[in-house]
Parts: sequence; C-alpha cells; structure tokens
Amino acid sequence: MKFVIKHEMSGRIRIHMVQAKMSFEQADTLLYFLESLSYVTKAKVYEQTADAAIFYTGSREQLIIALKGFRYEKVDVPQAVLESSGRRLNAKYREKLIGKAVLHLFTKFLPTPVRAGYIVFKSLKYLRHGFQCLCKKKLEVPVLDATAIGISIVRGDFRTASSVMFLLGIGEILEEWTHKKSVGDLARSMSLNVGKVWLKREGQEILVDASEIQPADEVVVHMGNLIPFDGLVVGGEAMVNQASLTGESLPVKKEVDSYAYAGTVVEEGELTIRVKEVSGSTRYEKIITMIEESEKLKSAVEGKAEHLADRLVPYTFLGTLLVGLFTRNLTKALSVLMVDFSCALKLAMPITVLSAIREASAHHITVKGGKYLEALSCASTIVFDKTGTLTKAQPTVKEVVPFGDFNAQEMLRVAACLEEHFPHSMAKAVVRAAQQQHLEHEEMHSKVDYIVAHGITSYIGDKRVIIGSHHFVFEDEGCKIREEYQERFERLPTEFSHLYLAMDGELAAVILIEDPLREEAIEVIAQLKTEGFRKIVMMTGDSERTASAIAARVGVDEYYSEVLPEDKANFVLKERERGSGVVMIGDGINDSPALSAADVGIAISDGAEIAREIADITIGADNLRELLTLRRLSTAMMRRIDRNYKSILAINGTLIALGVGGMIQPTTSALLHNASTLAISLKSMENLLHKDAKEKLKQQRIL
Repeated sequence: MKFVIKHEMSGRIRIHMVQAKMSFEQADTLLYFLESLSYVTKAKVYEQTADAAIFYTGSREQLIIALKGFRYEKVDVPQAVLESSGRRLNAKYREKLIGKAVLHLFTKFLPTPVRAGYIVFKSLKYLRHGFQCLCKKKLEVPVLDATAIGISIVRGDFRTASSVMFLLGIGEILEEWTHKKSVGDLARSMSLNVGKVWLKREGQEILVDASEIQPADEVVVHMGNLIPFDGLVVGGEAMVNQASLTGESLPVKKEVDSYAYAGTVVEEGELTIRVKEVSGSTRYEKIITMIEESEKLKSAVEGKAEHLADRLVPYTFLGTLLVGLFTRNLTKALSVLMVDFSCALKLAMPITVLSAIREASAHHITVKGGKYLEALSCASTIVFDKTGTLTKAQPTVKEVVPFGDFNAQEMLRVAACLEEHFPHSMAKAVVRAAQQQHLEHEEMHSKVDYIVAHGITSYIGDKRVIIGSHHFVFEDEGCKIREEYQERFERLPTEFSHLYLAMDGELAAVILIEDPLREEAIEVIAQLKTEGFRKIVMMTGDSERTASAIAARVGVDEYYSEVLPEDKANFVLKERERGSGVVMIGDGINDSPALSAADVGIAISDGAEIAREIADITIGADNLRELLTLRRLSTAMMRRIDRNYKSILAINGTLIALGVGGMIQPTTSALLHNASTLAISLKSMENLLHKDAKEKLKQQRIL
C-alpha cells in the first residue's frame, strides 16, 4: 500500500495513506492491522485525512516493511470489530454540531418576519415539553426552559429566544454524544472475547478455536465458564448467572430444551449447547440495551444533581415573582428566569461520570456503572485474594513428586487431564506444564466434579481420582500416605504451594507450584495506603505458613488463611456492617460471592469468566497499578463534581445579582448563563487524570 511519511521522531511516525478517500471500514481495518503488530504500542487512524499516527518500539525498518505490505483486503478483521466501531457515531455527532451551528448563523441573515416565524416554530418543541410537565403536575426544568423561551417570544425578543434554544440544543447533542460514546466504549470492552471452546464430537470433548464453531455444532460449557454462543441446551443441567444481560442477581436453572444466551456464566453444573448464533453482534446489541436501560449507570451524585435541579425550579419561579413584585421591573424579573441552576446541574454531572467511565476504558478498565466509581472514591477497606491477584496470574509448576507406582510425567498428565476443564490460575499452571513437556492425552476420565475452593473428583477406569488442597484430600476425603513415603512427604519444600493428587484413597503425587509475588505488589499496597485505604486485607485458601510469608512480604494490615468462599463473603459483609466501604479484588470462582457482597467488586482479567461477569469493575491490564489509576480517577471525578457544584452556584448567583441590579440585560444573562453551562459541560468531558499524573503513572510502570 502506498503511503507518505508526513512526520516522524524516535518511536513515533505519522503517515498519509495515498488514496482518494478512507471509509470507516478501511480506517478500522488499518487500526486493527497496526494494533496486531507486536512492536506497535499505540496507533490512531484519522479517516477524514487518511492519516495514521503510530507509536512503536524497536526497528523503524520493520514497521516500514509491514506498512508496505499492508492491503485492506488481506486483513481478516473480526466482524464484531467493524460492527461495534465508534467512528460512524463520532462522525454523525460532529455533523450534527456543525449543522446546528451553521443553521443558527444562517438564520441571522433571514428577513425579520421569516426569522421570527422560524424561531416561533422551533420553540414549539420546548413549549410542548413544558406543557407536558405541567399536565403531569410536575414543575421541572422543561417548564423553566419553556417559560424563558415563551416570555422572550411574547416580548418580541427573538434573539434571546433563539440563543437560549441554540445553546440548549448544543448541550443536548453533547450530552447524547458523550453518553452514547461512553456506553459504546463500555459495551465493546464487555463484549465476548472467547478464544477456545470444548466441541463435542463423537462422544469426545475437543478443545478448538471458537472461530471454528458453526451453527448446529454442540459445545460443552463447564462450571465457572462463560457460555460463548446462543443456543439450545441438549444435555446437562446447570445454574446460570444471567446478570450481564438481564440484571437478575439470582442464577437461573437451565436444563434440556431450555435456551442459553452468549455471555452468561455457568455457576454450577455443566451444559451441552447446540449452537444457534455464532456472531458476536447479538451479544453486543444486548449489552448496549442493558447498559442504556440499567440504573447501574447512574451514580448517587448524578441522581442528586437531577433531583436538586428539579427541586430548584420552583425557587427560580419564586425568585422571578418576588423580583417582579418588589422592583415592578419585568426586565429584572426576567433576569432571574433566564438564569437557573438546574440546566448546568443536569448536564454537567452525568457528563463527568460518563467521561470518567470512558477514561477508565482507555486504561483497559471496564466500569459497569458510575455508582461504582463513586463507591470506590470513599471506600476505606480493600480485600485481596492472594492467588492470581497479589501473586502472579501465571503460577508455574516447579516439580512433580510421585508417591506411588507411577512416574512424575504420568502423574502430571493425569492432573492436566482433570485440571484443563477449570479456569483457575493453579489449574492453568498444571495444564501449561504438561504442554511444555509435550504430554498429550485423550479424555480418559469420566464426568469431572468440581468442589469450589477444594478440588476435583473423577474416575479413570475404576480408580477414583482426587486433586486439590491438603484439607480436601486428607481431611474431607480421608486419603492416606503409604508408610514408605512418609519421610519423603515430610521433606517437601515449604516455600512452594502444594497441590495433592490421590488415587483410590492413597496419595499418588504432590505438585509443587511456585506462585511468585507480583513485582509491583509491595509498591501498590504501600501506595494504596497513601491513597486513603485504612485497612488492607489478604484472604487465601492457602495454608497458614504460605499466607503469613506472603502477608509479611507484601505489607497488608491483616491476613486470613485457609478460608472458604463463604468466609470471604462474610468478612466483606461484616466490614460493611461496621460502616466501611469495601473493595474486593479477586480472579477465581471462589471469589465470586465476595465480589458480589462488596461495595465494589474488581476482577482481574485473566481470571475466571464468572468473576469478571459478577464484578462491577474489570481490570484488563495485567498490572495492579491500575488499582491506583482507578482510585485516583474516582477521586478526581468526585473533585470535579464538587468543583462543578461550586462553579455553577458562583456563576449563576453572580448573573442573577447583576440582572436584579440592572447591570446586565436578560439577553446577556441568558447568553452568559448558557455559555457558562456549555463551558462547564465541555470541561467535564476532559480527561480527569492530568498529564503530570499520567506521566507519573507511566514512570511507575516502567520502574
């Protein structure tokens, strides 16, 4: 593909694609191609000018060669990427803003009678909305707008009426644009990203790429996994969490002949589903509808602003009446009517919250509602699960110690065969170790049963196989260690986590797993304390020995070992009863009850699907420093809201005083009021984390 280099510096290049016009689809295709290059750290494509700004690491020549070989038709872009792009939406609203501004300017050159008729016609919409409010016996903002516009027209002040309607219209477009863009960004980040699925073929379960699945194929979804496609249940029975689509908090039972929806999660049991839909667009559309209709999107401050705005309307009318009675001056009375607090309150607060959600998505953080950012800003207790959260998301198998008649490789093969069905970081470590040793296997076991926070049971032939924690294997299941292996068992190194494999009631192997602490964990815990968290807690199902060692290194205030899922949830509930705002961070199936119980549940992206679905916030980056970004973002959002309240009060109060004092005319009051509302709203759309804070975060990530 031909292109021209317009500007470049170290690590950054701006190019112009040599073509007559770039379509939205072509822009998305080019962006998808650039982002797929491992050495490209960031890219932006501008369809209006057919330009692209590319940030990269490594060799410049490597990038140039890739660009020379680029062809639109050669890039296989997922349909969901094209369908959910925000480019068309942005172009639509840019055109709306430009069109409204041009039309407003054009009307100034119309003959006075024609201009007056046009303004009266345009005012009918506002007058109708105000009248409808009165019919419902509500004295709210539309009544105030209608009164201000109506009185201006009656007085023959068409310029003021036109200016008020123009600024109200601009505000409506900006609010709608910001809302839809934020919702779209949020929905795209929540859309399905399924890589592998279990295909049922000739009685066997085969792990295949999701892209290979066709309608009428049968896929098996195990407990804790996300249902990847819409379809009919043809086997199994399960409790399914549908909160991501319906908002229902309680799981729904699914059995043969019931219908399962993509994006919902199997909490208990397993299902075999005959696929009906393979496109991701249906999921995307459902999420868009859910977010737009859900009250989750609204924070308490948004609701407070809306209610306050409506409550202020009667006082604005009262102020207008009193000024008219005392001054006997209609112009001064209109100065109060032209300036109200409610318009700015209703516009600026939601835009601030939605902008915060949008900014979070730029950091690969999915926030499912404004109220969660608000709760995060004032939370005082933060609870961490250990495995996969404070420790690395990819624990590794250091050694397999056999205790029976089989060798280490055979025991690892059996363990991987069982563990590959379940989405926990320890299970993934076992499967990964088997793959690295090229240990292949067929499904040699019968139905696998998973006991949350304990382990797995199954049968291989007539042998009952158990894999799990010390408590599960030795205490719950009563497995024994053969006498000749007792000394070997006691000499097992204590610095690793232990996963126990037993067959027919006897210990067969111990898998030693290293779960190293995240490099940033100690620093993040320390900084969370400076960000205002008074209590930082670690909870884990590991032994007291392992838990105490990790807790001492990371610097948490409290830790709890050998806890069950209900123990985590009960702790969270007790903290909330004491009046503390609680944030819970986890990544596994066993964390989901606590994630639901917390004021804010945060899931790590590499964890179980059910944790991500239940959580209020999902961190997409594999870095705990994003918690600091979240806290700072939520705090900055609340600070901006507070500043907005003060600014609106000061500006509009001053305008009313000037108007009543006769120092400015109602026309000027209306213009300044609407201009200030627009300015505050535009300011509210800006990113909350300033450049210096962003640079600080960037340096921290590098360090």
